[in-house]
Amino acid sequence: MDLGSIEERDMAAEATAEGGGGSGKGVMVVGIDDSDHSYYALQWTLQHFFGPGQPQQYHLVVLTAKPPASSVIGIAGVGSAELLPTVEVDLKRTSARVIEKAKQLCTQVIDVSYEVFEGDARSVICEAVDRHHAEMLVVGCHGYGAWKRAVLGSVSDYCTHHAHCTVMIVKRPKHKKSEHVS
Repeated sequence: MDLGSIEERDMAAEATAEGGGGSGKGVMVVGIDDSDHSYYALQWTLQHFFGPGQPQQYHLVVLTAKPPASSVIGIAGVGSAELLPTVEVDLKRTSARVIEKAKQLCTQVIDVSYEVFEGDARSVICEAVDRHHAEMLVVGCHGYGAWKRAVLGSVSDYCTHHAHCTVMIVKRPKHKKSEHVS
């Protein structure tokens, strides 16, 4: 696990310390990115497990992965070194936006923490499951076809095979592509 900055390390340490460990609650990890599919999965999770008046039986860990800038740029070429700082700033902004949106969605959750880790989303999510001894992992599904999944890889497919807990994959209904769970 490669943490990109002191702020990310501090945020992760704080989240792990809060981690519901002393509360006797199980831990549920929700992996999100900046996509409607993952926000839908978070909203679905909140509605079904953390609704108003429901006892909150889990400590919720909302997690996003920030890819390393070098992996976004790809094959190094002339001028790529100059792009790294710009790409890094943009990736940090995106991660902050994802966490801010998650915080807005999770206002009714009493026991929640937020984490940003640098690395490949598949590895980051599975490492978080192990670190928190999570009972459940929730991820969204982008709905890629077999060809796209084979070429791009699927975070949800990877997690179902490598996460050491129950994995719930939340798919958006086809008729609700532009709607959100309320």
